[in-house]
Amino acid sequence: MKRTTIFWILAFLITIVSALFQRVTGPTYPLSGTVDFEGKKIAYKLERSHNSDKNYMVKICTKDPFTHGVLYFRKFGNVENFTAVDMIVGGKDTIIAEMPAQQRLQKLEYFIMIFKGDLTTTIPLNNKVVIRFKDSVPLWVLIPHIFAMFFAMMLSTRTGLEYFSKEPKLEKLSLWTIIILFIGGFPLGFLMNGLAFGEVWGGFPFGSDVTDNKTQIAFIFWLFAFYMIKKNKQPKLWALLAAILLIIAYSIPHSI
Repeated sequence: MKRTTIFWILAFLITIVSALFQRVTGPTYPLSGTVDFEGKKIAYKLERSHNSDKNYMVKICTKDPFTHGVLYFRKFGNVENFTAVDMIVGGKDTIIAEMPAQQRLQKLEYFIMIFKGDLTTTIPLNNKVVIRFKDSVPLWVLIPHIFAMFFAMMLSTRTGLEYFSKEPKLEKLSLWTIIILFIGGFPLGFLMNGLAFGEVWGGFPFGSDVTDNKTQIAFIFWLFAFYMIKKNKQPKLWALLAAILLIIAYSIPHSI
């Protein structure tokens, strides 16, 4: 197998692993786990991000028709009392309750208490879940944005791997990395933020949003690396450093 092919495969695999890691470690990824209750394990999966145009239906599969539950929620950061909603039977051994939708950027904190007779437990144990609401983003914006951001990472990683080539071909790869990263991170990123949160840009110099700032830093560093490549000043090293920086940036959970 040619070295070029191996480099592309490595770049693809690194990108896939990074995408999965970013997805499951982010603060908007559903919180899942199990609690022990009456000798049975009750699994749960609770959302931490939800669209603002519909209520969130909380579901718990109790595995027991005689186990009941109450949903408690309140505005995040408030000290007001929790609102309690009795959960009703929503299917075989499943209890459900609705949490009211909030305006974009608003947050609620919530937990569930389940009980049977004198036995009670909470889901999750000794903790609360914070859910943030956002406006819906159409697929014609969402899909190109996600594709561009991770295609840019694959190109970036592939460019960095040229460090191990005897005759590296850096210029075109670097240029395409910068172009795709710009498209995904800025015009499409602006559109994503504007539609979801009503704020086009939350990074420096207007704010401290981590997601926007990490994209900005990685893009600026890639511009500098491209300049060094054009000037032929340790081009392989700068390409590798820019690729590593982008991997680090993508490793920071999205929407933190």
